Amino acid sequence: MSDSNFTKIFTGNFIIVQRIISELEKININAIVKDQTESARLAGFGGGIIPGFQQIFVHKDELDKAIEIVESINADMQT
Repeated sequence: MSDSNFTKIFTGNFIIVQRIISELEKININAIVKDQTESARLAGFGGGIIPGFQQIFVHKDELDKAIEIVESINADMQT
């Protein structure tokens, strides 16, 4: 996803990614989820970098709001 208008905002497990995606959708941010392990499996290759981990990308125009959501969820998980 280099040289694009999208920026990676999070890498983590499926459950946390789904929570972040849900919160982003509530504020009308459509994120892209990239799962290298699943992509490799579907293509007939071995696993990805870290099995079960996904990446979330958002458009650069929505970056500030999206980062606030990620930071809020991370703070909730720390308590």
